[in-house]
Amino acid sequence: MGWTIGRLAKRHGLSRSTLPHYDAIGLLRASARGGGDYRVYDAADDERLAAIRRYRRAGLPLAAIRDLLNGGENSLASILGRRVEDLDAEIDELKRQRAFALKLLGRADELPPAGIPLDKKRWTELLRASGFSEDDMTRWHTAFERSDPAGHQRFLEFLRIPAEEIAAIRAFSSAREETLPTTPEAPGTPRS
Repeated sequence: MGWTIGRLAKRHGLSRSTLPHYDAIGLLRASARGGGDYRVYDAADDERLAAIRRYRRAGLPLAAIRDLLNGGENSLASILGRRVEDLDAEIDELKRQRAFALKLLGRADELPPAGIPLDKKRWTELLRASGFSEDDMTRWHTAFERSDPAGHQRFLEFLRIPAEEIAAIRAFSSAREETLPTTPEAPGTPRS
């Protein structure tokens, strides 16, 4: 089965102009050309586009996604780890900007008291505000558990999560490790 550029774009909720751009930057190339030199996308292209969209939801840049899907040196876990670091930095910067704006407005009394530690509820709210879905957060835990189990434990403790819940989160993340690719995905690799 094949899709034209318009049909594949619609299938994934994208504009038609997105796919030629992806083609131009080497992110997604049609597997074949039809009559009139029209692009024709097959099932592998469809799966690759689904992966692209999934990684975009995590905020990964197109270049990083291209390298990942083309078998670059960086693993999914390392790329997502850097993304989380970038998000943390952006969140910190937004907090500083918000505090400054409140002070300019003469509303400094609305600033949160200093020294309030981050907890599970606040962390989850920040991830959701950054566009993370439940699946994204699950994948984040799985990647963290794989790349740095001790760090994952320390972070969950930092969030003041009860020990039993930490154990459950880590066990679930470990069980899901089999579904997280250990090497960059190649075009057409079935996704979980």
